[in-house]
Amino acid sequence: MTGRKTAAPLRVGLIGYGLAGSVFHAPLIAATEGLTLDTVVTSNPERQQQARAEFPDVTLAAGPEELFDRADRLDLVVIASPNKTHVPLASAALKAGLPVVVDKPVAGTAAEARDLAALAEERGLLLSVFQNRRWDNDFLTLRKLLESGELGDAWRFESRFERWRPEPKGGWRESGDPAEIGGLLYDLGSHVVDQALVLFGPVTEVYAESVVRRPGAETDDDTFIALTHANGVRSHLHVSATAAQLGPRFRMLGSRAGYVKYGLDPQEAALREGLRPGPRWGAEPESLWGRVGAGESPLTGGGTPVPTVPGDYPAYYAAVARALTGAGPNPVTALEAAAALDVLEAARRSARDKVTVTL
Repeated sequence: MTGRKTAAPLRVGLIGYGLAGSVFHAPLIAATEGLTLDTVVTSNPERQQQARAEFPDVTLAAGPEELFDRADRLDLVVIASPNKTHVPLASAALKAGLPVVVDKPVAGTAAEARDLAALAEERGLLLSVFQNRRWDNDFLTLRKLLESGELGDAWRFESRFERWRPEPKGGWRESGDPAEIGGLLYDLGSHVVDQALVLFGPVTEVYAESVVRRPGAETDDDTFIALTHANGVRSHLHVSATAAQLGPRFRMLGSRAGYVKYGLDPQEAALREGLRPGPRWGAEPESLWGRVGAGESPLTGGGTPVPTVPGDYPAYYAAVARALTGAGPNPVTALEAAAALDVLEAARRSARDKVTVTL
C-alpha cells in the first residue's frame, strides 16, 4: 500500500451520522491532527442539522453515491452506517479508489471480511476496522500488566460487557432479521473477542450459550463465550443487556496474581456528553482503579490498587493518519477482524447446535 505524502490535512468523508458516526467517529476525526472532516453522508434532516451545528464547514450529502462521484476530493471514507451496509459500501469505496475505515463488525462473515481485505490489497488501499476498545483504559492497563510479568503466566481471562436494559429499544441492532447482523454477539461480542485475540492469540475451541431473555426481543441479549487459545489460556467472555448486577469488567487470573477491574472506560460516556479529547482525556479517579493481588477478594480489601492507564481512542485515528501517509502500519487490519469473525461464527454455531466448535 502506498502512502500519500502531503502536508495538507487528509479529507475524510463520513457515511452515517447515527450513534457511531456522531458520537465516535466525527469527534475523533475532528480531533486528529492531519485529518479534517470534509463530508457527512446522511439522508435524515435532523441528523443533517446536527452535523451542520457541530461542524459548520462540513459538506452534507444525502447518499453515498454523491461521495463516490467526487472521490478525487477525498482521502479517506469512514463507514459508520448500519452493519448490513458495511460490505457493499466498503467495496464501492475501494473500487472508487478510496482508503476505508469500517466500524465493527466489518462484515457478517469472515469470508466477506477476507474478500474485502483482498480487494483492498489488490487496489493498494488502506482498509482498517474501528476496534476502538483496544484503546480502553482497562485494556491498556491489563496489557501493561501482562507484558510486565507481574501476574505470572496467564491462566484465565474473564471479560464482561454487561448492561441493564430490561426493555428492548428496537431498531436494527435488535432485529431478528439475520441480514441486519444485529444482536449482542456481533455488537459487544466483536469487542470482547477482539480483545481476547489481541491479548492471547489464536483460538482452537469455541463454546457458547446465547439466550433471548426479554419479552419482545428478537435476537440474543445475553451471551457467554468460552475460548481455548492455542497457548492454553482460557477466555470467558460475557455480553449482556439483562445483567441486573454488573460483574467486574475484567478478572485476569495468573500464576502469581490476579487483576480485577470494575467499571467501563469513561470515553464513550464523555463523547456522548459532548466532551472532546483534551488534557486528562480518558483518565479515571483513583477510586475506580483495579487491584492486583492473590488470595483475597478486592471487594474486601485484598490486593494493591493499580493506576489505570488513561484510555486513548484518539490514538486510533492518529494511527490511521500515519498509515495513510506511509508513516506507520494499519492499526487494525481486516484480516484481524476476519479472525474475530471466525470466532463469532463458531460461537453462533455452538450456541445453536449445543456443541463445542474446533477451529
